[in-house]
Amino acid sequence: MFDPKAIEDIAKRLTDSMPASFSNIKEELEKNFHGILQSVLGALDLVTREEFEVQKAVLAKTRSKLEEMEKRITEIEQQLLPK
Repeated sequence: MFDPKAIEDIAKRLTDSMPASFSNIKEELEKNFHGILQSVLGALDLVTREEFEVQKAVLAKTRSKLEEMEKRITEIEQQLLPK
């Protein structure tokens, strides 16, 4: 779901922001950050940008069809109702 490269980048930035005194455990911290990020982000109920864009297009098409149907129903009602 999430780009592994992005998770690695975030984990690296977190470890790079650690004080120099943590340099001896930097690699272990980076692995831990990576695992935590993967776990937390994986637990979130999120969709990818691609999935979002697909659903956005479907919604726009559905809305357009609904507006067309509403217009047709109004026209039919006007034809059927006595004036």
